[in-house]
Amino acid sequence: MYKLGKYNGKDKMCDLICEHYPMLLVLSRFGIALGFGDKNIEEVCNENGVDVKTFLIITNLLLDDPIEMQEIHSSVSIDSLITYLQNSHTYFLDFRLPAIRRNLIDAIDCGKSDVSFAIMRFFDEYVAEVRKHMMYEEETVFPYVRSLLQGTPSDKYNIGIFRKQHDQVEAKLSELKSIIIKYYPANSSNELNSALFDIFSCEKDLASHNYIEDNLFVPAIAELEHKNGIKK
Repeated sequence: MYKLGKYNGKDKMCDLICEHYPMLLVLSRFGIALGFGDKNIEEVCNENGVDVKTFLIITNLLLDDPIEMQEIHSSVSIDSLITYLQNSHTYFLDFRLPAIRRNLIDAIDCGKSDVSFAIMRFFDEYVAEVRKHMMYEEETVFPYVRSLLQGTPSDKYNIGIFRKQHDQVEAKLSELKSIIIKYYPANSSNELNSALFDIFSCEKDLASHNYIEDNLFVPAIAELEHKNGIKK
C-alpha cells in the first residue's frame, strides 16, 4: 500500500521513489536520472534544471494529496509543465505502446485466428487515436501556449477549444481488454498475462497523464489567458 502524505522539497528523493515507485515515471519525464544518493527533492531538481514547485505539484497531485487548486495554478511553471507533457508523449508513442505491441505479437498467433487479428486491429486503432490526440497537442496546443507566454495570443484559438475536444483516450482500451480476457484461448498464459498487465498499467498511466492535463495544465492556461485579457 502506498504511503500517503504531502511531500516537500526537503524530503529525500529516494524516499519518494521507494514509497511510490510509479513516481519513477515522473522523474523520467522531467529528465531526472537515478543516482542522486541521499539528496532531497529540492537539491535533485535544482541540479537537473527542474522547477521544484512544478515537480512537487505534479507529484502530490498524482498521489491524491489535498492541494488548494487555485494556488497551484498560479505557482506552476508552464514551461516545465509543457516539457513534462511532451516527454510523456514521447514515452507513450516511442517506447511504451511499441513495447506492448511487441509483447502482444509474442503472446498471440499473429493473425492466424479471428480473435488474434481483432486484438491487433483494436490495438493499432487505439495507438492511432492516441497519436492523433497527442500530435494535436504538439502541433496546435503547445505552440499556442508558447505564443501566449511570449505575449502574442491568438484571436482564433483558446484553451477552451482544447478542453472541449479533450477526449479520454485511455477509455478506448476497454474493448481490447475485454476481447483478450473473454475470448482469447491462450495455451500458455504467462506471455499474454504479462502483455495484458502492461495494458492495464498503461491505461492507468494515460489516465494520470490526462488528469494532469485536465486539472493542472488547462486551468493554468485559462488563468494565463485571463491575465492577458482573453475572453472566451
